Amino acid sequence: MELKTDKMLAEKSDGIGWMTFNNPARRNATSLEMWEAIDVILKDFEADDKVRVIVMKGAGGKAFVAGADISEFKEKRNDAEAAERYAQASDGAKALMANLKKPLIAMINGFCLGGGLAVAMSADMRFASDDAQLGVPAGRLGIAYNFDSLRRLVQLVGPAMANEIMFTARRLNATEALDAGLLNRVVPVDQLEATVTEIAKTISRNAPLSVNASKVTIKEVLKDESQRNMAMLAKISEDCFNSADYQEGRQAFMEKREPVFVGR
Repeated sequence: MELKTDKMLAEKSDGIGWMTFNNPARRNATSLEMWEAIDVILKDFEADDKVRVIVMKGAGGKAFVAGADISEFKEKRNDAEAAERYAQASDGAKALMANLKKPLIAMINGFCLGGGLAVAMSADMRFASDDAQLGVPAGRLGIAYNFDSLRRLVQLVGPAMANEIMFTARRLNATEALDAGLLNRVVPVDQLEATVTEIAKTISRNAPLSVNASKVTIKEVLKDESQRNMAMLAKISEDCFNSADYQEGRQAFMEKREPVFVGR
């Protein structure tokens, strides 16, 4: 994997693909080159059978992602046309996050604001340290949060809470974000990485076809009934029952041992 910036890092370990936002001087605010690198990293992780689950995190201990890098606005988002080019890169990367076949976890410490919250909401699960702050400052910047990000926010917290978050532009602390439904779990700062690592390892040991079937089905549940692809879900279920992993799971259960799944 060849990246054109050192502001995004990628590492693979024990079935986990770690993607790090590495711009701590700007609280990991995302730049155009970072969005482009995210696309490269995620496509590599998705294609690697050894990677079973992906974790996103921020470098430096102070932030997950504190939104977009505003220092770029004058040059790369200075008008509607330039903003559109930036949006194509950022929206493309966020769409890739949202449509990965593999589970995606956001490990949130410190600030998770604006575009950073959009990144976190693209994940399947969000785990945060107790010092986390989440919010959308769009109302204080005179910009509109895009439709896909607002749709995910409404799905997670409901329309009334989404209104409060967007209209006030205030930051929620970790407990408030957990209560609102933005987070799966909040843990002490010094336990965050160990907690997320253990969860990711647990997922990586499970049957990839089954995990993917659950991920796909949950997404279909969130759609209007008329839009659900029930034929696809039936095919996914059939593929699971016909897989070598299903036979391995049954055999391991009978032999009282841990199963070894291969994703086929």
